[in-house]
Amino acid sequence: MDLESLLVEKAQAAAKAAEAMTMVSTETKNNALLAMAHAMEQRKHAILEANAIDLEEARKKGVKRSYLDRLMLDDNRIAGMADGLRQAAGLPDPIGEGDYSTVRPNGLEIRRVRVPLGVVGMIYEARPNVTSDAIGLCLKAGNAVFLRGGSEAILSNKTIAGILSEAAYHAGIPEGAIQFVETTDRDAVQIMLHLNQYLDVIIPRGGAGLIKTVVENSTVPVIETGTGVCHTFVDATADLDMALNIAVNAKTSRPSVCNAMETLLVHEAVAEKFLPMLAKAMEEKHCQLRVCEKCLSILGEGEMVSAATEEDWSTEYGDLILAVKAVADVNEAIAHINKYNTGHSETIVTESLTSARLFQRRVNAAAVYVNASTRFSDGSEFGFGAEIGISTQKLHARGPMGLQALTSTKYLINGDGQIR
Repeated sequence: MDLESLLVEKAQAAAKAAEAMTMVSTETKNNALLAMAHAMEQRKHAILEANAIDLEEARKKGVKRSYLDRLMLDDNRIAGMADGLRQAAGLPDPIGEGDYSTVRPNGLEIRRVRVPLGVVGMIYEARPNVTSDAIGLCLKAGNAVFLRGGSEAILSNKTIAGILSEAAYHAGIPEGAIQFVETTDRDAVQIMLHLNQYLDVIIPRGGAGLIKTVVENSTVPVIETGTGVCHTFVDATADLDMALNIAVNAKTSRPSVCNAMETLLVHEAVAEKFLPMLAKAMEEKHCQLRVCEKCLSILGEGEMVSAATEEDWSTEYGDLILAVKAVADVNEAIAHINKYNTGHSETIVTESLTSARLFQRRVNAAAVYVNASTRFSDGSEFGFGAEIGISTQKLHARGPMGLQALTSTKYLINGDGQIR
């Protein structure tokens, strides 16, 4: 069978299952999620063996450290994936939930309720956890799911999808509701982007190149997740110890993820005191600083400190590299962020209520923090269970996308013979 026929066959099966999913009870969906979590833990050795092969192949290709971090699974990460499935099982089912009702003067009763999107397509790169998160959330929201993971994690993803599918179908989920594209042929992506007859939406999750390709080429509607050029602004009134803790966490706790800080802005009034603190802490974490001229005059150039270029302000490093710039005030910080950010997550460290309110009102991003790390931009941290991605667009869904983002709405109208 040729590649296009293979994908069409899978998409047809997903569309058929999506129709059957509309009749699956909340209890069945929850039981399936719990069974999937248990199966993943019981068969974690198979997942780790597959992942070890993927990691070895990636190392042979010379991929960077941050990429390997995204690809790697261990006992704790598998436990986290299983926990995400259990959290999703414990969340309220959005399907059938009403958010609007009215009775018109002519007696028509109108209600708006949440319904599944249908078939959700996912195109993603080297994050095996996305396989588990996407399957769990899509099923809980009543959808079928069509997955195309990156070639670097092909064995990990295939193994996870197989284990979860077997457990889900045994628990009562309709056969075909979980489709995984096992080929690494890049043509599969282009074919998938044009399966309008079967896929209701596509969600890309990965680097800027992947997202750009999907957005510019897909004829299937796209929910755009974004890259994360995230900022921390240390205001003149900031508690500098707090600012340092937030900055170190935002940059170094897991630098490869999209909610990690990539640029730190510091008010000129506290730059001379704060920057040496920052440089020392970041050096201990082996994090390089690329700094503006003002900051360079304070820190001096060295092994871990170098002059920033214009490109640094818009770069998502995904690594232990941090751009640093001194600014005159909160207005300059906001202007810099709105020029260079990707609409993901931004934070201000300040004791000024005026600055905090101004920052949250004017910064254009899906998540805007005061006195907290951007690393909280995560579905589980927001109480959504696992997440299917972080949307940086403004249509339908924005920010960490949980169950509700995977639904649409339907109007239900009851009458007793009214005509117009």
